Amino acid sequence: MSRLVTRTADPVVENPSATTHGSARTVHPWSWWGWAAGCGIAISLTNNPLLVVLVTAAVALVVTLRRTDEPWARSAGVYAGMALTVVVIRVFFQVLIGGDGTGTVLFRLPKVSLPDWAAGIRLGGPVTAEGLAATGYDALRLAGMLICFGAANSLANPRRVLKSVPAALHDVSVAIVIALAVFPQLIASVQRVRRARRLRGDTRKGMRALVAVLVPVLEDSVETSMSLARGMESRGYGRTRNDRQVRPGTRILLVLSVMGLTLGCYGILANPTGSFSADPSTCAPGSLCSWFLADRMGQHIGIVLIVVGVIGSIIGLRTSGRRLGVSRYRPDPWTWQATASCLCGAVAMIAMIWLSQANPKAITVPTSPVAWPSLEPAMLIVVVAAALPGVLTPAPQRSASADPEQAASWKPRKDQVSES
Repeated sequence: MSRLVTRTADPVVENPSATTHGSARTVHPWSWWGWAAGCGIAISLTNNPLLVVLVTAAVALVVTLRRTDEPWARSAGVYAGMALTVVVIRVFFQVLIGGDGTGTVLFRLPKVSLPDWAAGIRLGGPVTAEGLAATGYDALRLAGMLICFGAANSLANPRRVLKSVPAALHDVSVAIVIALAVFPQLIASVQRVRRARRLRGDTRKGMRALVAVLVPVLEDSVETSMSLARGMESRGYGRTRNDRQVRPGTRILLVLSVMGLTLGCYGILANPTGSFSADPSTCAPGSLCSWFLADRMGQHIGIVLIVVGVIGSIIGLRTSGRRLGVSRYRPDPWTWQATASCLCGAVAMIAMIWLSQANPKAITVPTSPVAWPSLEPAMLIVVVAAALPGVLTPAPQRSASADPEQAASWKPRKDQVSES
């Protein structure tokens, strides 16, 4: 029986450069969330299927180039499957029960007669091109936003996200991060159980296989939760410094800042064009109401409230966070690559807003009548901005087992000899 004997002349030590600069090979986790949020907002502002597909493809390209080989990073394919399922379900229900039959009829399904109390519901009947186009465009947009959310979950380590939140939001961030990490952790647990079943030669399928996978996954979830609770308890989670309390003035500042942000967002979103059509019966010409609604004063006040609310929130969070004894082990540095990733998402969002003002017909494709979507050269700005993080950010370090080409090209060293 032959075996491989390794002769180690010198002791194997860890490469200090890999330990010291290991975090430099990854980007700050919140930069990925900022980039994904910008791409998601850009997709939500258009129903052009060509533009949505290109931006989604750019996001998928960045995920392919910059995700690690950690278990939670393998959830990108599951989110892509969920996005495809959303499109299929929306189109299926549109064909089955959607529409009123007005427009270009593509084909007809057998119509099912329903009782009088369900008069507003239609089963079967004519399927129109206008209805399919409107539903398909909306479903594709929703799928693109879901893929952006999955990209952030695949690229940003949930534990590193938790380490990077302000101290005042530590309790809330724990709940949010755990909720966002449930799905990737569940996928990783299922993959571990299925891999163990294959190694044991278990070939069961169907419901028997589901039961065989479900029980170990639940057990693994309980063990993970218990280990997390023990770790949080041993590290003094939630402790305060000398029993400090949040001052009443800080609480009032936070409440007023949140109210200012809410009113500012309402003033801008409710008045996107900068002018309301004031009702003469309620706002007489020349009155304060007409002056406030008839020009861009509403937008100006909204911008001022947002700026004041952001400044007040930052001051309030920093002041209230001083009472918590939160320590961070090896905090993630904010590098220029992280700034570039956030700027790429912001550029994609701003470019889409500019296109919606400059060329709204290209951004919003009409569905009645159905028209072929156009792709203007200016739209490529959004696509390029969404794909740039795949070039600007450093490539992650991957193990040899995660790289098939590297594993296939492995050869034994000279100090490894065969002994029979």
